[in-house]
Amino acid sequence: MKSPRAEGFDSGDSADSPLPVPSGLLAKLVATVRPEFRGEELVFDPQDVVFGGTLCAVGGCTRTGRAKGLCWGHNNRWAREGKPDLEEFIATTDPQWRRQTPYLSCRASVCCYGRRCEAGLCPIHHRTWTRAGRPDLAPWLAALPEPTQQPSICLIASCQLWVHRDNQLCWRHAQQWRKAGRPDIQEYADGIDIDPVPGHERVDLGGLGPQLRLEMQYVLQRRSDQATTKTRPVTVQTVVRLLADSSVTCLLERPEDAWQQELRDRRNTASTAHAFLLYAYHQISDLAAGTGWEVEYPRDVWRLRSIGIDKPRATLRFDRITQPWLKDLAKQWARWELSTTSSTQWVSTGVSALTRFGQFMASPTVGVDRLSGVDRPLLERYLADLHIELGGRQTHRQHIGRLNTFLQAVRRHRWDESLPADAMFFPEDYPSRAELLPRALAEHVMTQVEHPDNLDRWDNPAYRLITLILMRCGLRISDACKLPLDCIVTDTDGAGYLRYYNHKMKREALVPLDEQLTEMITVRQRTLRDRWPPAGTPVLFPRPLKNPHGRQPTLSSTYRKALYRWLVRCDIRDEHALPVVLKPHQW
Repeated sequence: MKSPRAEGFDSGDSADSPLPVPSGLLAKLVATVRPEFRGEELVFDPQDVVFGGTLCAVGGCTRTGRAKGLCWGHNNRWAREGKPDLEEFIATTDPQWRRQTPYLSCRASVCCYGRRCEAGLCPIHHRTWTRAGRPDLAPWLAALPEPTQQPSICLIASCQLWVHRDNQLCWRHAQQWRKAGRPDIQEYADGIDIDPVPGHERVDLGGLGPQLRLEMQYVLQRRSDQATTKTRPVTVQTVVRLLADSSVTCLLERPEDAWQQELRDRRNTASTAHAFLLYAYHQISDLAAGTGWEVEYPRDVWRLRSIGIDKPRATLRFDRITQPWLKDLAKQWARWELSTTSSTQWVSTGVSALTRFGQFMASPTVGVDRLSGVDRPLLERYLADLHIELGGRQTHRQHIGRLNTFLQAVRRHRWDESLPADAMFFPEDYPSRAELLPRALAEHVMTQVEHPDNLDRWDNPAYRLITLILMRCGLRISDACKLPLDCIVTDTDGAGYLRYYNHKMKREALVPLDEQLTEMITVRQRTLRDRWPPAGTPVLFPRPLKNPHGRQPTLSSTYRKALYRWLVRCDIRDEHALPVVLKPHQW
């Protein structure tokens, strides 16, 4: 299906504009989507790693547990019953869902019509009882005569009620059959006894056009193959409804910002739907445009995931650099730095410094339009401009340092030999650093933090262990969260050492361990091996959520938030009786 937009991709498209839809996208989708994802209605196993979860805690229930270990049906039943003790409810409640429970028959022992009226009677006996003046019900029911003719039984195998009029179903099932659109009655009867997956556990793609349906099938296939996070079908269905209400034939016909805004305009839309829509857009754009340096380098906004960099900073923007010659050099420099394992945050800082330098050169009072004009006098004018705007802040030093590194790289790699020899900064050009007071924790604060009663207030044993490792081993929080599962080594004397990778220094390191900490880490390792057999998890502290296979480590930001909550629970105070706010690196 061709789009009316131009075929091919504009090498300079920005993240805020839609990608032109290539004619080859449909062919790629047809060739890529596997048969198990081709249906209009997709139903996943209740224990599916990505789209399912653990089974409902109620024994005999085959649905996915979504709330407090219960499926939505049993969770609603628990709420309707006044939220009794959860364990007792799980042990005593009926595992059947509502539609599996047989419908009650008329209270008259001689009648098998379904109950529809007051007093638990069918319509026939209710009319008879009303005409008799509503006598006492028990003796009236006992005196009823046997029917002269018994109607046939409902076509539903699990239902023993008599059929309604000339229908083949009892009244209740006939009502449901009509609501279902009056399908073939035999097929309906054959399917009703099978435990159906509820609507919120299905993904219905029937309302989408052919190409849009294939795109969503491809996105679900990719999500399943990657298995890095859980996605509820109800989240997918929210995005599907948004696409069905739009007039597009392809997800790429609108920019991702426009899709996000449409979801924001819809009230009570979960953040998970926003994240899944963004994920879907990226997957289709990657399939359409391709990935790798050959595709990404000509673009003005680099998608780092396209070049194999899975980091929080998703893009590098060169579209704000107005000078073509500076933009080309900035791209060369950024690619070289990314190829030499520089962090994406550091490379982004460099691109920001070049962007500001380009804005300075483009101002009417400067007007430099070629690299040969970047000499020492121009840099001195730039230093003065930086001093006025940034005034010695940390970004002041970063802008100077990153620009100087860029100029050195241009000169060293001979990317443009027109750069003047005096285009450089000197140590005295950098603003002096302010003298900072020591930030080590006071002894009485450490005493409170290390107290066993306070350590026991951790509600997560993994975070408690991280805290002890930080205090006793002196690791950075990012290194502690990424500890491998097999992180203990011993010397010839049997003494234990913590082996970890120092990401800042880019080298492995060893730290001595005491016996207590060694035992705690060993217990943690056994627990993780029991939870994720047989391959297990590669990290000592796997992320607690959105981590089906245990491959992803806990984020340092997650631990920091838990640390701040723990400090409040422990009521840690300084010498002025004020609440202590400490950072993980202070240990």
